[in-house]
Amino acid sequence: MDNGKTAIVTGAGTGIGKAVATALLRAGWNTVFCGRRKPLLDEAIAEVGQTQAQALAVACDITRPGEVDRLFAETTATFGRVDLLFNNAGMGYKSTTIDEIPVEVWNDVVAVNLTGSFLCARAAFAAMRRQQPQGGRIINNGSVSAHAPRPGSVPYTATKHAITGLTRTLALDGRPFDIACGQIDIGNALTEMAMPMTVGVLQPNGTIAPEAVMEVERVAEAVLYMAGLPLDANVLFMTVMATKMPFVGRG
Repeated sequence: MDNGKTAIVTGAGTGIGKAVATALLRAGWNTVFCGRRKPLLDEAIAEVGQTQAQALAVACDITRPGEVDRLFAETTATFGRVDLLFNNAGMGYKSTTIDEIPVEVWNDVVAVNLTGSFLCARAAFAAMRRQQPQGGRIINNGSVSAHAPRPGSVPYTATKHAITGLTRTLALDGRPFDIACGQIDIGNALTEMAMPMTVGVLQPNGTIAPEAVMEVERVAEAVLYMAGLPLDANVLFMTVMATKMPFVGRG
């Protein structure tokens, strides 16, 4: 059913972003598929097929303020407003101890995962604050790395812990403007990036072991639930994970 609302999903060309953008579009949200590579975005939209809601592909480097401003300007010009931002785009790096991580890698991961999320949230907040009716929702992809690191993941884990601070502050600062902010922490969703987990990944005790995974559609369903709440209710934090993955307890 078309709810007439508009969503922006970053990193929508592949993986979790693609699954969430697809689910939103099928659920009746006008959905902006945002990513660096427009052909991937066009392919993702084509795969959805016919829907009542409209889709728009916008190529954008979220680390560049001017491109982020253009993304939101194009969205409001096309659909009139912004009701939801799923701040999903991110990057990681191979397992490496801090002394062997190039400074350039740190800067790149911070630029995408943290600065990019800040820039998109900033633009979304501005649009939601000024539109009529006022308000909207921002959902940040925190990852279970916002709680517990994998070995050798300093840049990724540091940025995901920072996302939690961003979420809490936006949830507070958004109150006067009916802007809700929540965070979804995702563990072992089966995307191309997570495929190695099914074969074997480094564990804290130094062994290599396969890990349980879940279908990425479970993440899309969770985000859809968070997005569908009225603005007087908010899921501040949700963890959705493969039931048997090594996260709680001692692994």
